[in-house]
Amino acid sequence: MGKTQQNFAVMFADVAGSTRLYERVGDSIANQMVGDAIKLASDIINKHHGTIVKTIGDEVMCRFVDANQALRCACEINETMEKQPIRNGVGLFFSIGVHWGTAILQDDGDIFGDVVNLAAKIAKIAKSRQIITTGTTQRCLTSKALKSKCHELEPVHVKGRNEAVPIFEVMWEPDELQCMPTIVGHSLDLISNKPLNIYYQHRKQTLQPGSHAYTFGRGAQCDQLVASTLASRVHARIESRQGIFFLVDESTNGTYIKIDNKSPIFLRHQELALQGSGTISFGEELIAGSEFVLRFNF
Repeated sequence: MGKTQQNFAVMFADVAGSTRLYERVGDSIANQMVGDAIKLASDIINKHHGTIVKTIGDEVMCRFVDANQALRCACEINETMEKQPIRNGVGLFFSIGVHWGTAILQDDGDIFGDVVNLAAKIAKIAKSRQIITTGTTQRCLTSKALKSKCHELEPVHVKGRNEAVPIFEVMWEPDELQCMPTIVGHSLDLISNKPLNIYYQHRKQTLQPGSHAYTFGRGAQCDQLVASTLASRVHARIESRQGIFFLVDESTNGTYIKIDNKSPIFLRHQELALQGSGTISFGEELIAGSEFVLRFNF
């Protein structure tokens, strides 16, 4: 079997939360939904002149000769999934990882090498609706528009590498939804490099500084299911940046938050640095005794 070396942008697109989906709707329905999502993604990959290498369960692996095309494709996949109707009470999304590098191309179209391994690991870092790419890929972009969509994140440590890997999140949503001003009124009170405890319906979760984003919503792919009719499929997330935790709203109805004894704040496509202790409500005003209120403290 012949082999050649060639530069590719390798992309892995995983259907987010598929394990939870199978538990929620059953094997037959879940398998059909995942298959439909993979078919939709595959059609978009072909449209952007990508080559599908293989599909494995809830994941599709593909390659592009142009890094710009790979990221445009990734953005369109998420844009298209966002517009899909909710089926069986669940909205499906992809988590996507892209890395550019030299791969060994076989005659049968399969590829392997370090670029493939790193692309797969980057895809595992991405959360639902998130596109993560590497600094290597970002430097290869010739499109200024695409470069402007790449927001640098904290480098990640990947098993088998001595140095942390620079990564970027590709902001694929419309521009008006990317404008998320930070509303920090008392920056001197911010707490950094301490774990954040969150409590929701008698469940406690501790988030460590530098951990991946933790998502909330009524979609099965979220880390914490919020079964409120006012919550969006992916309603909000808590993410850590340089040791500080931020609440980021990306919902239709907004998020309400009250910190310590301060007045409640309403967020809609905005973010707020967390401090002290407080309560958060997804899609409805804070009401004492509501089952959909989350508490947090450091």
